[in-house]
Amino acid sequence: MAIPDKIAAANKINELLKGIVAHGGLRVKYRITVDPPLPEERDWERPEILVEFAGPDSALLLERGAELLRSIELIALEILRLPGTEHEKISFDCMNHRAMRLEELRLAAPMSSRERRIVHLALRDKGDLRTESQGEGGHRSVVVYPKDYKAPVRPASRMR
Repeated sequence: MAIPDKIAAANKINELLKGIVAHGGLRVKYRITVDPPLPEERDWERPEILVEFAGPDSALLLERGAELLRSIELIALEILRLPGTEHEKISFDCMNHRAMRLEELRLAAPMSSRERRIVHLALRDKGDLRTESQGEGGHRSVVVYPKDYKAPVRPASRMR
């Protein structure tokens, strides 16, 4: 489901950010884009509102795995009262950190059996998720599913 009034949502985010930047003494600027164009290769991520930060204090937003940036994004999601299933509709980024992180994750997807085991163990206590290893040889990777997800059944390939 789309955000009902994207302009009103962008205005609420702007009001929030004006206060955070001014009262936090952050030397950053931000741009809010409604329905941003994204590269075709990022088809898994299509936010309806994109907030991009840049400036001398960008490093503060990106410290400790972009903890401050993610926290501000979470506050924005809360003031918009978006349900958890709609959180991907809003995306915050700083100095192209998000795109670089997504590329890093994409490149890390094929992993050794030891690395796959670590991911499986790290997620084993998440009751709403399940993990599987898929692929062959050096192209094997971990796939994370919602607990109740049923993969579509593919017809068996024919050998000639």
